[in-house]
Amino acid sequence: MAFVNAVLLGYKKYGADPADALREAQIAPATLREPDSCVTASQFETLCRIAMQQLDDEALGWFSRRLPWGSYGLLCRASLTSPNLGVALKRWCRHHRLLTGDILVKLTVEGEIATLEIEEKRRLGALRELCLVTSLRYMHGYACWLIDSRIPLIEVDFPFERPPHGSVHSLLFPGPVQFARSHACMGFAAQYLTLPPRRDERALRTMLQHALPLIVRQYRRDRLLANRARSLMTARPGEHYTAAALANALNVSVRTLHRQLEEEGTSLQTLKDAVRREQAIEQLCRTGHSIKQIALSIGFASEKTFARAFRHWTGESPSDYRQRSLASTR
Repeated sequence: MAFVNAVLLGYKKYGADPADALREAQIAPATLREPDSCVTASQFETLCRIAMQQLDDEALGWFSRRLPWGSYGLLCRASLTSPNLGVALKRWCRHHRLLTGDILVKLTVEGEIATLEIEEKRRLGALRELCLVTSLRYMHGYACWLIDSRIPLIEVDFPFERPPHGSVHSLLFPGPVQFARSHACMGFAAQYLTLPPRRDERALRTMLQHALPLIVRQYRRDRLLANRARSLMTARPGEHYTAAALANALNVSVRTLHRQLEEEGTSLQTLKDAVRREQAIEQLCRTGHSIKQIALSIGFASEKTFARAFRHWTGESPSDYRQRSLASTR
């Protein structure tokens, strides 16, 4: 309800009556005074759509000037032909300055982490939370849609104290949310920046007719889920990953993990075998560890089960593979 009341502050700023919007969204005026009451995602989408059109301001009063209906659609269109997501987001940040100078958005990359951050150039007042939350959701929702992939967030920061409704933010962002930070930002794996767009002008026109769900609802499919799962298992050799443990580490459900791996043409067991095979070959060829030590280090209960699995992977026993590898390097 805090977000609903924030939208209504836009009506107050412009001296407009929100009665029609509330009625269309089926939000009873009496509930506005109940801070613990909630609305559905569909109700909030309806309220925002009508408010943006009635006020002719897609920013709902956050900024010092109106952003007429269709402004964010221009940002989407300007980024559509980018060769990859990284270029698309840089274009979004650059073109956003044409809409307003009240906030500046910037993309930075440091190592394996990409960060989208917001610099506030003026006081946003009572609309600050809705502005910052929605601005990050705009960028995240569009990025996910553009590459047709869920983009998990490593961290989401906001520069205000945790509000009473702070639990809602975890529903809006697929990653840990922190409050009372220096500025608003969200970080994610930089490898997503290399993915090319999967949308065209026709898809954009369709999306813009129903764009608000991208702001309110999280994208489901992750095109890099298999890569992320493999990287996680590689980084922690020897750890026994059940489907539940891996799904929890990747911030998805077990059902989603299995479904998306299947869509990518693989399975959890296939990934586990691939990671173990790589780790086994690495140790056989580059270390003097015994076969038993290698077996235990990559998660096998015994040397015997490891040898059986290794023969299945390569057609050779671990000792024969090691001897052949050493002979070839002499």
